[in-house]
Amino acid sequence: MTTLGPGANAPVATGQVRVDISYSAIPGADIDVSAFVLGAAGKVRGDTDMCFYGQTNVLGGAVQMTESSAGRAGFTLDLSRLEAAVEKVALTATIYENKASFDRVSHLALTVTGGIEAQIPTAGMKETALILGEFYRRQGEWKFRCVAQGFAGGLEPLAQHFGVEVAAPAPAPAAPTPAPAPVPAPAAAPKPSVSLSKITLDKTRSSISLEKTADGFGEIKVNLNWNKGKGGGGFFSRNNAIDLDVGCLYELQDGSKGVVQALGNCFGELNRDPYIQLKGDDRTGAVSDGEWLHINGKHWGEIRRVLVFAFIYEGAPNWRETDGVVTIHVPGQPPIEVRLNEEGGRLGMCAIALLENVGGSVKVSRRVDFHKGHSLMDKAYGWGMRWAAGSK
Repeated sequence: MTTLGPGANAPVATGQVRVDISYSAIPGADIDVSAFVLGAAGKVRGDTDMCFYGQTNVLGGAVQMTESSAGRAGFTLDLSRLEAAVEKVALTATIYENKASFDRVSHLALTVTGGIEAQIPTAGMKETALILGEFYRRQGEWKFRCVAQGFAGGLEPLAQHFGVEVAAPAPAPAAPTPAPAPVPAPAAAPKPSVSLSKITLDKTRSSISLEKTADGFGEIKVNLNWNKGKGGGGFFSRNNAIDLDVGCLYELQDGSKGVVQALGNCFGELNRDPYIQLKGDDRTGAVSDGEWLHINGKHWGEIRRVLVFAFIYEGAPNWRETDGVVTIHVPGQPPIEVRLNEEGGRLGMCAIALLENVGGSVKVSRRVDFHKGHSLMDKAYGWGMRWAAGSK
């Protein structure tokens, strides 16, 4: 059984798959589970792209809801019958009329044909609508990703996120009043466009700035994940062939510099200088959601810049085949994703993303450039530290 955490993915067979969703019911509040068939823009193309309790069979049976009862829901999907224009199928859950939030749901999990399980961590979730997971195409093959991201406003923002128009209730008729003299109407202010889906930084959009809120940035979490494979000693087997590690170079506002990584046991500290900590180092492959760096956003004002990197500690460099992805989670912000989808040749070090303090904001810039080792990456980014061989 492959167990996925938020952001983790696993390959699935192209053909018919079954998804079973189980959850602990909330007294007095109904939970509705749905599937949205999405095109290239991440939007539905019409009413027939929504599979839910009122429409349980869509696209000629390619997507079907097979079960819907208190505590359980089920779907079957024939991925081989989905036309090329379909890039994703998202599975969602909403609490009817926002009568509760998902922190009331003590258990929420999905199982997918082929031995895949995704546990949704609901502790502290104030959202009333969630994207549980998604099937998506990757280089002509299908994969399943655990998403576990949500919307505080319930069904309406979730539906609008997928391009579904939600009809507003008609207002009650008001008593007639004398018509005022006509005056020129002021131009309507443009509505802000905020996407709660992942923001992917690539060559067309290489950076984004996150403005500090009144509550600060909270705890910034940086996740490195990659293809777990099926074991057996091949390249994709983390148990036998590869150890991919995450780390960072940091520079504080007082000019002090350093590195946080497993190599040399430089795990850092979260509540004191440097306010960055590596949360363990998985060398066994048992941790399905990869490796995590945490940055104490309450002390972001004391940090000048952070360069997130990954290096192949064991195994032949082949970055594109790792299907690696770094996801940066900032509380109250959409996740920021940087994929390691370029070929690094025989270079075992990849500088992935640069986080800079620009006037108090967090500017995140995609890098994805490759280096032979720490010292050459240091030189490329002007850190100016001395390096010696280390081990872990």
